[in-house]
Amino acid sequence: MIDPTLERERALWAKGFEVVAGVDEVGRGPIAGPVIAGAVVFAPGQEPIDGLRDSKLLTAKERERLAHEVRRAALAWALGGASVREIDRINIRRATALAMRRALNHLQRDPDYVLLDGHALPELDREHESVIDGDALCQTVSAAAVLAKCARDRLMARLAPRYPDFGWDHNKGYATLDHLSALSRAGPTPHHRITFSPIAQPSLF
Repeated sequence: MIDPTLERERALWAKGFEVVAGVDEVGRGPIAGPVIAGAVVFAPGQEPIDGLRDSKLLTAKERERLAHEVRRAALAWALGGASVREIDRINIRRATALAMRRALNHLQRDPDYVLLDGHALPELDREHESVIDGDALCQTVSAAAVLAKCARDRLMARLAPRYPDFGWDHNKGYATLDHLSALSRAGPTPHHRITFSPIAQPSLF
């Protein structure tokens, strides 16, 4: 396993881009809850943060520790989100771009350039480079993903006691067997994405 580096960021700093932001989202796949994006800017010359990697490969405890390190080390960081209602209204791709734009707009420093995990998003309305597996390759993107993952997990854990049948404290809104079983018994809540399968198939409820 190769840990993410600051190689792309350093190349951009060398070209004169002083404020390089990494951005990533968490929550495209769940059937409940919002999509959350993180954005992180490191100052030129920043040293890599030890242990930072793809957020999916980290334990919850490791993510929280690294989130603290990122917030301490970053020149700027921010979060943005798109609600379940927005996801259902404009689709998950556009809602993801909306969450990312909000995160970037909330940064204390306006980015000169953006490194984006995954495929290009014209809706981002900013000059950016899309990096497949960016959260595994670029430290700014990995840092953004860790912040977004921690924030979304905490949100779903806070919602869980209000809807205890759905197990959001551990499945985070993903379509696990216990989550789907609760859906078949109780039907969707206001926090479910009604345009996502299987919720979009009312015959199942």
